[in-house]
Amino acid sequence: MGLELLDWVVIVGYLLLSIGIGVFVVKHDSKNITDFFVAGRNLPWWLLGTSIAATWFATDAPLAVTALVRTKGIYGNWLWWYLGTGIMMMVFFYAKYWRRAEILTDAEMIELRYSGRSASILRGFTAAFFGIFKNCISLGWIMLAMLKFSNIMLGWSAEFALGITLTFALIHTLTSGIKGVVILDMLHFSAGTISTIILAILVLVQVGGPTALGEQLAASTDAPMGVLDMFPDMSHIGVTEMIAFVCLIGVLWLGQAQGDGYIVQRLFSAKNERHAIKASLWFAVAGVVILTWPWIVVGLGSIVILPISGAPEALLADPELAYPMMINEVLPVGLRGLLVAAFMAAFMSTVDTHLCWGGSYMVNDIYKRFINEKASDNHYMLVSRVSIVLLLLLSAVAAWQMDSIAGAWIYIIEIVSGIAIILMLRWFWWRINAWSEITSMLSALILANGFLWVKWLYSLGWVSEPVLEVVNGWYHEDVALIRATILLLLCTTISILVTFMTKPVDNYTLLKFYKKVRPKGWWGPIAKQVPDIVDKSSSRDSWLGFLFGVIFLNSILFSVGHAVLGGYKVALVLLLVGIGSGWLTLKLVTSVKTQEASEGH
Repeated sequence: MGLELLDWVVIVGYLLLSIGIGVFVVKHDSKNITDFFVAGRNLPWWLLGTSIAATWFATDAPLAVTALVRTKGIYGNWLWWYLGTGIMMMVFFYAKYWRRAEILTDAEMIELRYSGRSASILRGFTAAFFGIFKNCISLGWIMLAMLKFSNIMLGWSAEFALGITLTFALIHTLTSGIKGVVILDMLHFSAGTISTIILAILVLVQVGGPTALGEQLAASTDAPMGVLDMFPDMSHIGVTEMIAFVCLIGVLWLGQAQGDGYIVQRLFSAKNERHAIKASLWFAVAGVVILTWPWIVVGLGSIVILPISGAPEALLADPELAYPMMINEVLPVGLRGLLVAAFMAAFMSTVDTHLCWGGSYMVNDIYKRFINEKASDNHYMLVSRVSIVLLLLLSAVAAWQMDSIAGAWIYIIEIVSGIAIILMLRWFWWRINAWSEITSMLSALILANGFLWVKWLYSLGWVSEPVLEVVNGWYHEDVALIRATILLLLCTTISILVTFMTKPVDNYTLLKFYKKVRPKGWWGPIAKQVPDIVDKSSSRDSWLGFLFGVIFLNSILFSVGHAVLGGYKVALVLLLVGIGSGWLTLKLVTSVKTQEASEGH
């Protein structure tokens, strides 16, 4: 506990500023749930992209990144660096489709794409799964991170701090909806980014600069083998870890290609398709590049300043505590309070985003769709706000059941991986139907929780102990990413078989979807029926944009990495590659033919 009076003044001042902006400046008079959840589809790309990045900068991310660096080294950050490839695919292939669909939630798209009872069941199940189950798990680990952070920084008042910030986030969301959320995210992102960069700079100063940091880590007996490796090295890690890395960068990024639900909610709010595309691109840069290295530098510095051999018992038991401990060790009075305020702000920006997103599912895809279809706008607004409060309570229960942030990340990766390819194919292949998605989701849930099923059978005496031990070994965290890849292949295969065993979607629904979204891919039988619809966009340009975008993102990412470790020549070369590929990426982004352009708007 290292806060003094000036720190508390900064913290309280920042929180009052946030609530003042949220209640009095950004207050949005929402007339209906379209206003409340997608701001009338009229927000600019720079605001939306920043808002998505601000949601990424939750309290959990710096803590988990620091723990990864202390236990695995820099390369451990591929657990979320891999997402950059998926985001770039979203930029060039999905952002325009999401905005073109003109829907309120991604679950609503199901009944735009499919028809019949199976589509209704899938929509309700998807809303419950993503909006309640997955959303509450995500909010749970974010709350857990805030508790861990507050326990170090605030001591006895950790739960009080959590309650205060949750209350502020709830007020933001209830009063102003998505418009207030994204505008406040600008403030939170700016404060958080500046504060974490200041902390990283002071860490570098304390250890003697970038070159000295690299030298001390290379000589350290406390650092994990290959701590400075940005890519895994077989001489430093085992075969299992290398296979897991290949799975991550080779396949599992597909699970993020369409964008998570809270991301696409931002795209639904964009002024038009081009703003949705640019928002996705800016998010990739802000989230993956700008936010990453300040956290990693603090993690690396913690190995020098808080060496494992002499670390407190609490830190040895939980390396995620290293980040708040470094704040106490490095930052002076005042700046310490600013960073604590920034963490509270990051926490609030993520919480209000998830509450707003989850509430949209509960109202639009569950309550309005299945319970009360013909209520007034005021009634739906009331239900929206009640749903948001309910989600907050459920998330608190989820946080109570967790002890590891990274473990929760991996669990979600497994489940999402199982459905990734089928969710992609629904855009590009007319033959995919609702039963394809239902099968992939059920398969992913059953297989991802396989050990729990076997453990239950063991308790009934139906499974022997040797079998339980074998299954337990297969569900060990070390092979989680390999297991996720196998899950993806198994679930996809089963779903494709079910696709051919069930009837296709009726022609009327497919035609309606095709006319509205104009997807590329294997839509020949449908496209022939509407020869007057001509999509002028180039698949070649989209693939080139994706390729250059991935090169650009990773070149800039590792250019910054080499610079903070004193490798200035390599950093310069990578920077030049990044600038060149970035220019080509922007050129291809601006050349993307949107539906508005095709129709002469």
